[in-house]
Amino acid sequence: MEKTLIALLTIISLNCQGQETEKYNLGFENQKDEKSLSNGWFKWGNYELTIENVAHSGKKSGKITSDQTGSSFGSIAYKIPANYEGKKIKLEGFMKIKDVENGFAGLLLRVDGNGTSLAFDNMQNQNISGTKDWQKYSITLDYPEEAENIFIAGILSGKGEAWFDDFVLSIDGKNIQTLKEVEKQLSKAQLDKEFDNGSLIEFSNLTTEKIENLELLGRVWGFLKYHHPEIANGNYNWDYELFRFLPKYIKTENTIERDKLLTEWIDSFGQVKECTKCQPTDVNAFLKPNMEWMNNQSADLKKKLLYVYKNRSQGKHYYIGMTANVGNPEFKNENPHSNMSFPDDGFRLLSLYRYWNMINYFFPYKHLMDENWNDKLKEYIPQFINAKSELEYELATVQIIGDIQDTHANLWGGADKIDEWKGVNYSPIHVRFVENKLVVTDYYNEELKNEVGLKIGDVITKINGNPIDKIVKEKSKYYPASNEPTRLRDISADLLRSNSDNIEIEFVSGNSNPQTKTLKLYPKDSLDIYRWYRKSDDKSFKMLDNNIGYVSLQTIKDEDIAQIKDEFKNTKGIIIDIRNYPSTFVPFSLGSYFVSTSTPFVKFTNGNADNPGEFTFTENLKIPSKGKTYQGKLIVLVNELSQSQAEYTSMAFRAGDNTTIIGSTTAGADGNVSAILLPGGLRTMISGIGVNYPNGQETQRIGIVPDIEVKPTIEGIRKGKDELLEKAIEVILNE
Repeated sequence: MEKTLIALLTIISLNCQGQETEKYNLGFENQKDEKSLSNGWFKWGNYELTIENVAHSGKKSGKITSDQTGSSFGSIAYKIPANYEGKKIKLEGFMKIKDVENGFAGLLLRVDGNGTSLAFDNMQNQNISGTKDWQKYSITLDYPEEAENIFIAGILSGKGEAWFDDFVLSIDGKNIQTLKEVEKQLSKAQLDKEFDNGSLIEFSNLTTEKIENLELLGRVWGFLKYHHPEIANGNYNWDYELFRFLPKYIKTENTIERDKLLTEWIDSFGQVKECTKCQPTDVNAFLKPNMEWMNNQSADLKKKLLYVYKNRSQGKHYYIGMTANVGNPEFKNENPHSNMSFPDDGFRLLSLYRYWNMINYFFPYKHLMDENWNDKLKEYIPQFINAKSELEYELATVQIIGDIQDTHANLWGGADKIDEWKGVNYSPIHVRFVENKLVVTDYYNEELKNEVGLKIGDVITKINGNPIDKIVKEKSKYYPASNEPTRLRDISADLLRSNSDNIEIEFVSGNSNPQTKTLKLYPKDSLDIYRWYRKSDDKSFKMLDNNIGYVSLQTIKDEDIAQIKDEFKNTKGIIIDIRNYPSTFVPFSLGSYFVSTSTPFVKFTNGNADNPGEFTFTENLKIPSKGKTYQGKLIVLVNELSQSQAEYTSMAFRAGDNTTIIGSTTAGADGNVSAILLPGGLRTMISGIGVNYPNGQETQRIGIVPDIEVKPTIEGIRKGKDELLEKAIEVILNE
């Protein structure tokens, strides 16, 4: 959904129309026509928008009505120039919904700048659905310095109806209607537009020597970007300075000429003043900057680089910051150059330089990679430069992303050609890898069950004549993941896609011999597709037989927690199912129920923008005890579907007095994410902080290690069993 909104909002350019009494018309009283929007409001999405004589206050509100299929979204939106300063931006508004299902309704707040989204929330994670009378909702985001436009909206995804009224936008607690506008002064970097339409760089005859020279330039360029004070001040568009320097650099004929040119380039940005605030790397740092490559350079170049490092930028930086409170990296002022679907040679090299250096200096898990990141810059230079199409560029990008082995890291936007490459048509069955075999686990549409001709538990062995293990081996490098179970999780969702209307499969049903059949494929919007697990609107908790409580975090709400504690206080045990993504953050609110004393459960590593490459541990974070500790057994269920917040929540529950974790390897991707934008409108992310147990034990890639390992079996799937749940009940009853 976010990708769709980003694409649509990028091309919207409307001027806000003010009211006589207020700068911005954030209500609906002055709408003249029930069927058309005016006074600054506009539509994006596919659903019908109307002005209704039903309101929270006054007489009118804005209404979104889904179509009959409920397979899309609609939004009623308003654009405001971001001519304001501050730290926090807050949107408040009233919403009423009716029969919202297979989706959500909510407010939307988005802040744009530099051609992309800088801050965004549409309340999707709150899973607001069903029928509710007027209620007040709010969204609060960090307000980026680079903000250019603010979008506020009401949104409906899926089926149903939603009404919106009385929007209020404030910055640092002050209503934007009364805030004084400021004229933002653009930095020199922002004013530099010379290469907006192309780098004018072309490479030919990439010899080994040229590749090594480009590798060195990539290191120097990235080092200066994050360390040189003049670049940190925003006095240079560092992307474009690369394009100005490259034509001379690629013509150098020997290392002496090359190094002389590099030292002159460094000098051209002015004398670096001696730094009185620069601190040496903390001796207790968990990870330390690796500047060993500088020692291999000529004397003059090494001296220049070490001087810049010793007197590096401190404090506010144009290209990098650390988010408040959490401390994950915030990559700022990175133009995605979305106008270039297939960037030219120079921009593709820039993409590699940008990504490699971000990982080199600010990825907290670089030490956990299977391969040495220092070797990757040289390895990928020819792959990026020689890409002959948009697809080849996207594949090269997703491949290097995969090398950091972080399930949070993938192409999450802009990779249209990869999506086409995977196939526009989908099979009507859901499959998973069970016992290392591709197994039918569900039907997307029950009405197609007989037409499919496959049973739950059938094993698919070949697709279009190719064995499954061969296909997996070929595709694995394009599926970034922290560990193999998670990679197989993601690959399974795409194996039965094709641009054809059907595929031929070989399968085994029960103990029968292999059979072949033609499986009909369908456009995605004609199927009730789900990627990992089918979403549910069921109540988050229930009582099982034998006085055992069951809680699913997939649908849990804040208001459920008090009731769970009350209804389950005398049970033999509680099973918390986190084979999903929690709909509400509960590590402290629910986790405190299972500890009798304040208990450490996690500590983090944070990077340092003042000394890129340095990561230090925080103090342990504790689960507080609030009295009335639960006396029974706590069982937590996890598997490869447990990722990020689910893993963090599992760590919190593990701190409980009487906790047992049952299941298998989780996704191994924990820590708040940081977004990365690359040329061609590509968007990826990384786990931005290190997440460790109090004793320093890693969770990244390893995941949450269960106390009792239980995996589903093909036989169990055929019989409709939930073998993890059955084991949890057995453990409780045998206590």
